[in-house]
Amino acid sequence: MRVAKIYLETTMFNYYFDTERDAHADTVKLFNEIQAGKYDAYTSVYVIDELEDTNDTNKRSNMINLIKEYGITVLTATDEAQYIADIYVKEGVIPATKRYDALHIAVSTVSDLDYIFSFNFKHINRIKTKSMTSIINLREGFKPITIAVPAEVIEYVENQ
Repeated sequence: MRVAKIYLETTMFNYYFDTERDAHADTVKLFNEIQAGKYDAYTSVYVIDELEDTNDTNKRSNMINLIKEYGITVLTATDEAQYIADIYVKEGVIPATKRYDALHIAVSTVSDLDYIFSFNFKHINRIKTKSMTSIINLREGFKPITIAVPAEVIEYVENQ
């Protein structure tokens, strides 16, 4: 059985450490499932750029260290990802002022990943974005990518 290839968008690293968030436990569980080999995990230079902008130096360091600790592969910038991101912006899927959000989806698409995990409900994890990026991806010769939150895939153990 093939292991799913997943992309962790910037918000995933924030939720890992934000114990006040409802989805914190699910996020930690997803990271544990990555460590157990259930998923091949990826992030990108775009996430690292955004994490580097974090004002809290301790939190920034902790979030970046998660990438090494969990063996997450960092995808590099490519012309192809830039091209697809430009289309998402040009066609109104993602606002031009939120280009990194377009780049997250684009780098995942051109890298042939299966899922993007994101708690960015303003621009990434939205019905409009999911449907429009699927249409654009198919038109441009790529498969659609599933955008989700950890609760949609992690394993739950029922108490008996």
